[in-house]
Amino acid sequence: TEVTDELRRLLKEFEKELAILRGRVDNLEAKVGELEANQFSTTTKLRGVATFVVGGNAFGGSDTPLVRSNQTAQGAVTFNYDLRLALDTSFSGKDLLRTELRAGNFQQSGFGAGTTVLNLLYDAWQQPAIADNVAINRLFYQFPIGSEFVATVGARVRQDDMLALWPTVYSSDPILAFFVHNGTNGTYSVNLGAGAGLYWKKNGFSISGQYISENGNNGRPNTDSPGPPATCGGIGTECSLSTGTVQLAYTGNRWAISGAYTYSQNQGPNMGTPLARTPINFVGGARGNLSLTTNAFSINGYWQPATTGWIPSISAGWGINSYTSNDFSSPGEGIINANGLISQSWFTGLNWKDAFIKGNELGVAVGQAPFITSFGGNNGYKDQLGSTPSDSNFISELWYKFQVTDNISVTPAVFYISNLVGQQAESGGLNNFGALVKTTFKF
Repeated sequence: TEVTDELRRLLKEFEKELAILRGRVDNLEAKVGELEANQFSTTTKLRGVATFVVGGNAFGGSDTPLVRSNQTAQGAVTFNYDLRLALDTSFSGKDLLRTELRAGNFQQSGFGAGTTVLNLLYDAWQQPAIADNVAINRLFYQFPIGSEFVATVGARVRQDDMLALWPTVYSSDPILAFFVHNGTNGTYSVNLGAGAGLYWKKNGFSISGQYISENGNNGRPNTDSPGPPATCGGIGTECSLSTGTVQLAYTGNRWAISGAYTYSQNQGPNMGTPLARTPINFVGGARGNLSLTTNAFSINGYWQPATTGWIPSISAGWGINSYTSNDFSSPGEGIINANGLISQSWFTGLNWKDAFIKGNELGVAVGQAPFITSFGGNNGYKDQLGSTPSDSNFISELWYKFQVTDNISVTPAVFYISNLVGQQAESGGLNNFGALVKTTFKF
């Protein structure tokens, strides 16, 4: 009885304060209810990146008339954009369904397709042949199998979505796409299409395996099917434009190293000199029914300091690609198969975080995009082009990112590419200097 009386006394004493608390709780519950009623989804998060790019290219050398892409000169200053909206959904807290919407208008700019796509920007994208249209750029589902395996399957999935390690720390807001591909784009081609993959991770070690068919949504299995050859496709057919990748990697405390192999069907490296990209088209004539496959190997890695300062992080990679084509010939075509050809590529990138001002970044990179280093025993190429290849190029970039706010950054950048078209240059070579300012909004 005494306890009950004491509780009543305390309740009466704090009656005013309890009434205020009850009112605040009721108000909070009403706001939470309103938020739940109007939110997009309890399981989905939206992330967005909008990028503005203002810049242009200047070309030098006696081969400047070769600077054409879709009959459009590439020397004008342009203002382009890229918009990416990623919807990440989880049903169990451990899985991921990603839907990425993307729109842009880079195709006719000097930073889009490019002469040999060496001046292609990482952000340069648009729906094929249609600017300013929103398209599904990614749609895949990723889920764990036990505690050490992760599986991925998707109708629109990219190579890097299915790897346990992306072996670079060069840039958080990249400029040229070549350096985003770790300088070894024969192996890290970032092929996009229908595919599936599986990786295993434990104690720093990882193994990844995957298959992607770029034309996996198309039911015409070969070039003999009705319709133009470009419309053929399928999974596991001669027209799949498929890639298969296996990666072995180890990740330490502040460093990582990886070795990778990629088999590419009917395509060479997606960046490089013309001869390294499509060697069977180089000598002359139409492609006909000639097929090309590429076996690509690379070693990549990075190291980063324990604290930011004057010591930069270092990312590097080296790759080698061998080519095989069927023995196809036709009188007057002038086509030589690519058997025996070898190309190589490499890059080194340095990145200083908190450079000069906390939150800002400085980056510089140099490398050589895939270029033919050996004709091997291919006498056809030796007869046409000489006994020793002269296909090399150099590509470099320098940039500084101003972190204006947590969500807005401004990045001035310059890049230079020498011998842009490699051995295809008639005389004097073709060089490319580019300058741009990129503004990135993250939300």
